[in-house]
Amino acid sequence: MTEIIAIEQIHTQILWNRLLSVVEEQAQTLVRTAFSTTVREAGDLSAGVFDSHGRMLTQAVTGTPGHVNAMAASVGFFLDRFPLRTLQPGDVLLTNDPWYGTGHLNDFTVVTPVFKGSSPVALFAATSHIADVGGLGFGPDGRQVFEEGLNIPMGYLFRAGEVNATLIEIIRANVRDPLAAVGDLYSLAACNQAGTASLLASLEEFGLDGLEDAAAMIIGNSREAMLAEVRKLPFGTWRNEMRIDGYDEPVDLVCTVTIGESGIDVDFNGTSPVCSHGINVPLTYTQAYASFGVRCVIGNDVPNNAGSLGVVRVTAPEGCILNAPRPAAVSARHTVGQMLPDVVLGCLEQPLGGNVPSEGASCLFGPVFLGGRGMIPGSKSEPFVINAFYAGGSGARPGKDGLDCTAFPSGVRSTPVEITENSAPLIIWRKEYRPDSGGRGAFRGGVGQVMEFAHADGEAFAVSKMFDRIDHPPRGRQGGHAGEPARVYVSDGAPLRGMGREIIPAGKSMVLETAGGGGRGSPDDRDPEKQKQDLLNGLSR
Repeated sequence: MTEIIAIEQIHTQILWNRLLSVVEEQAQTLVRTAFSTTVREAGDLSAGVFDSHGRMLTQAVTGTPGHVNAMAASVGFFLDRFPLRTLQPGDVLLTNDPWYGTGHLNDFTVVTPVFKGSSPVALFAATSHIADVGGLGFGPDGRQVFEEGLNIPMGYLFRAGEVNATLIEIIRANVRDPLAAVGDLYSLAACNQAGTASLLASLEEFGLDGLEDAAAMIIGNSREAMLAEVRKLPFGTWRNEMRIDGYDEPVDLVCTVTIGESGIDVDFNGTSPVCSHGINVPLTYTQAYASFGVRCVIGNDVPNNAGSLGVVRVTAPEGCILNAPRPAAVSARHTVGQMLPDVVLGCLEQPLGGNVPSEGASCLFGPVFLGGRGMIPGSKSEPFVINAFYAGGSGARPGKDGLDCTAFPSGVRSTPVEITENSAPLIIWRKEYRPDSGGRGAFRGGVGQVMEFAHADGEAFAVSKMFDRIDHPPRGRQGGHAGEPARVYVSDGAPLRGMGREIIPAGKSMVLETAGGGGRGSPDDRDPEKQKQDLLNGLSR
C-alpha cells in the first residue's frame, strides 16, 4: 500500500512539473504574439491554469503579481456568470471590467474552458495590458470609470469557435490603435489555445480523464506548506502606515497584520477614502498586491496557487481608496496598489526580526505619450500613443544593497529605448543612472534613473503622468536614510505635476528622474570597501 501511495505521489509530482511547463508555454505564446509593447517588451501579463472549480493550480513565472493574483479571483467571477456546464468547446470568454478583472480597463482577461471529449476538465486564463481602450486614455484624470474607456462586461470573445464580430467592431471603433487592441485579444485567445493543446496531450500521456485528483493534492499540499511556514512565526498583531503623494493630496495607507494559527489577516482599516480622480483601487487588486507582500517573505518557496493564497486573507473597508466601489475612476490604480507590499512588509518587520527590505520606489513610472494630428493642435505628424514603463530603485535588503532601477513589486521590465523610438516619433536623449539617489545606510538603497524624452520632429506632444514618490520618498529602515524623491520637469526647468496629462511644448523635452530606494542600517556601519566602490561607480548615496 505504501509503495502504491509513493508511486501516485511521484506521478503527481511529474504532472505538476508538466503543468509548470504548460503555463510557461502559454505565457511565451502570449509574449510572442502580442501587439502591445507593454506585453512584448515589459511582460505586463499573466497566465495560469485552473481546475474545473475555478481554483488556480499554477501560474507562469512571466507576469505581474497584480495580474496573477487578481486573475486568480477573476476566474471564479466568470464561473458565477457562466457555469462550466453551460459552456462548450470553442467558447472563449473575456472582460476588462475592473471589479471582475485586474483593476482597470486596460487589462483584458480571457478565459478558455478545456474539454476532453465532451467533458470540461480545466480552464486557462490570461491577462494582458492593452495600451489604449479609448475614453480619456490610460491615466489618472478621470472622475468616474465611465470616462476612462470602453468597459466590456463578461461575455463571449468566441462562441463555439466563431469570433464575436460585433464586439470586435465595437472595440475597433472606440480605441486609438484598433490594430493593436484587436491583435492583443487574438493573442490572449491564442495563448490559451496553446495551453489547452499541451494540457490535453499531457492528460493523454498520463492516461488521465481530468485534473480533479491532482488538483486536490496540489492545492492541499500548498495550503499545508504555507500554514507550516506561518506557524513558525510569533502570533500577534502589528501595524504600519505609509503616506504617498496621491493625485492632488496625500494618501494614507494604514495596515494591520495579524498572524495566527489559521493564517495571516491583512486589514486596511483607517486608510484614506476614495479619491475623486483615477487612482482608486478595486479590492481584487488590493488583495493581489497585499498578499504578494506577505508571500515575498513568508513561504516564498511554496507554489503560488489557490491553496497558498487562501492562507492570506486581505480586507479593506468599502469606500476607502483600497476598496473603491463602482463607478470610481480606477485607471491608475497601480500608483497606489503597488505601494502595498512595502506597507505590509513594514508590519512584518517586527515578527520577522527585521529581516525585510526597506521601502523602494515601488510604483512603476509609466508615462503614456500621445501626439500627432487630432491630438495636438497644429501637429503634422501621424497620431500615436505609446505606454512605456520605467522604474526607480528598490529598498536596501537584509545584508545587501537595494537593486538599481528595478520594478519591485510589479516585476515588469523597463521598455528599451530602441522599442520606444521605433514605435513612436520620440527621441530619448538620456537614459542613465541617477547618482546619489539611493538612501544611505549600512546597505544603500538602489538608485533611480534619469530619462529625457522629446518629439523626433520637434513638435509638441502630450504625456499622461502617473508618478508618485515626489513629495514622499521611500523611507529607510533601522537608521537608513530615505531615498531621493522623484522629479519630473520640462527641459527648461519648469516643473510638471506628478499626476495628470500635460503638454510638452514644441522644441522642449520632458525629464523624468525616478526615486531611489531607502537605505538600511546606519551609514556609519557601511563597509569601507563598499563605500570606496560606491564612489568609483558614482552611486555613493
